[in-house]
Amino acid sequence: MKDNEVRRDGGRGVGAPNNTEEAGELTREDPVEGRGRQVTELLEGKMTDTSGSQNISTRQQQIAALARQNPEMGFTSLNHHIDLIWLREAYRQTRKDAAAGVDGQSADDYAANLEANLQDLLERAKSGRYRAPALRRVHIPKGDGQSRPIAVPTFEDKILQRAITMVLEPIYEQDFLDCSYGFRPGRSAHQALEAFWRQAMNMGGCWVIELDIKSYFDTVDRTQLREFLHRRVRDGVVLRLIGKWLNAGVLERGVLSHPDAGTPQGGVASPLLANIYLHHVLDVWFEADVIPRLKGQAFLVRFADDAILCFSQEADARRVLEVLPKRFAKYGLTLHPDKTRLIDFRKPYPPPGMPSGGKGIRPGNFDLLGFTHYWGASKRNNWVIKRKTAKGRFTRAVRAVADWCRDNRHLPIKDQHTTLCKKIAGHCGYYGITGNSIALSRFVYAVKTRWRYWLVRRSRAAHRTWDWFNDLLKRFPLPQPICVHSIYRAAKP
Repeated sequence: MKDNEVRRDGGRGVGAPNNTEEAGELTREDPVEGRGRQVTELLEGKMTDTSGSQNISTRQQQIAALARQNPEMGFTSLNHHIDLIWLREAYRQTRKDAAAGVDGQSADDYAANLEANLQDLLERAKSGRYRAPALRRVHIPKGDGQSRPIAVPTFEDKILQRAITMVLEPIYEQDFLDCSYGFRPGRSAHQALEAFWRQAMNMGGCWVIELDIKSYFDTVDRTQLREFLHRRVRDGVVLRLIGKWLNAGVLERGVLSHPDAGTPQGGVASPLLANIYLHHVLDVWFEADVIPRLKGQAFLVRFADDAILCFSQEADARRVLEVLPKRFAKYGLTLHPDKTRLIDFRKPYPPPGMPSGGKGIRPGNFDLLGFTHYWGASKRNNWVIKRKTAKGRFTRAVRAVADWCRDNRHLPIKDQHTTLCKKIAGHCGYYGITGNSIALSRFVYAVKTRWRYWLVRRSRAAHRTWDWFNDLLKRFPLPQPICVHSIYRAAKP
């Protein structure tokens, strides 16, 4: 399946990591950060575009305050918050350009009779008559040549899942720990990267356990998930709807199946449910049970199901690595035996430019959130942790641009130029991080070469040399790579 069959991104940046439905609600790119800011503004009462938003903001603040004051309380009455105003806000926050579900209904179709549709949805949800429709399964290519199964809900299902998420987020934002960054309001992948960078630098390097959970979203134990949910949520309407979504069938190539495990990756509520599960399985366990038993320092950084555990002492790291498979197996999860590994990521020795005499520390490297992390020399000749675009991500980004240039080579050059500029800006918007300038420049150069190749091919004009193309670039210049996320700017007060 080609990319444009699943999403309609209009030239959004290519190559950034994705861990959910490209055709639906969430990505790991700026839309996540944007939605996070939107929800944060709601929680803080800063969003003033509609009276409905203000009303929702007030109620979410009340839920959050109650959850914060009563960390052990189970909420027995939440569904009364979900009314027509709440559903209107859920509709407003739902992406309108995503792919349709099994019913083929688009956002425009639903909006044609919006008020009546929302009222009917509300009545069915409250009365128990709502039936979760099957999910349409598509496959998104991964950087390693494999594909990731994505479940696409219907548009109406997305609205209702968004409404439930809007009720649950204020509760769980009081419970989630600082080590968790994925799919949370006001948090982003770049904050996770910065958190690792600063803590690892302060520690002078560390031993890193790189976690890889096999098919995490497809293997979540639903019985355990319900038990975790019941600790905080005991509202029958909310739990019944979540249960219906978990048990909804999956339609793939005309065949309907009903998996008995997992929370479908691509659903609007799935990222929150997945976070709740790993909050209990990993985050709380590591902070409350593991760290107090260690001899040295340790910290955890998690973005959805991507996580790294970092230790100052090798012995601590090896002890935890030994117990991790047992811990995850207890909750129905399996760690990939080859991809879950221990990396010596201590600061290199001796200092840059000094001979090692055959001895010293030569650390390894690892990938996290689309970046390869490694030690390199700074301009002041000190060892620092550097980041560059991971090889697989870079290759996938270039391939996506080449495919787009091939498929759209007959468009007017002005239109091609506009889209390619957006793609470069989107790529830099994620990968434009301190120390990654070489990879960014390589990407822009790759865009130029692929664009020229397909422009020449469309007319089979051999005379269109690089001189011709350079003249074209003077009229239609491509943007220069820029560092969008600077650790130095972030460090300023």
